[in-house]
Amino acid sequence: MPRLALYALVVCVLSVAAAVVAFVQGSLLGIVWVLLAGLTSNMTWYYVRRAKAQKQAEVAVAPTA
Repeated sequence: MPRLALYALVVCVLSVAAAVVAFVQGSLLGIVWVLLAGLTSNMTWYYVRRAKAQKQAEVAVAPTA
């Protein structure tokens, strides 16, 4: 897993935990945490797909012996 994807995943998990805590305490600030979780989730998928596509491009370009 690419480093940026791993960082985004960690932020996603932490923001979900923060959203749960905020909602349990009755704070509407949890909405912001949910939005951040959605954003970082999309970032994680983007970086994973980009790394996968780059690996496939490298394999396709590499000469076969």
